[in-house]
Amino acid sequence: MQQEPRSVDTTSDEEATAGLAGRLRTIEALPLDQRAVAFGAVHDELRVALQGTGGDTGEADDSPGGR
Repeated sequence: MQQEPRSVDTTSDEEATAGLAGRLRTIEALPLDQRAVAFGAVHDELRVALQGTGGDTGEADDSPGGR
């Protein structure tokens, strides 16, 4: 039995990329001290999303829709 290839929702990926790009442009316009804090927050959000954790606990997010 062959599985159907999964389709990827590119619209949401494109929207997320555009949103991140806009957010980064906004951050780059901030004074240096505020920019560092803002980039740190973006880093933490991306780390959590990519690692699939539910926060700083290091526990996997097994909830429906969790990453």
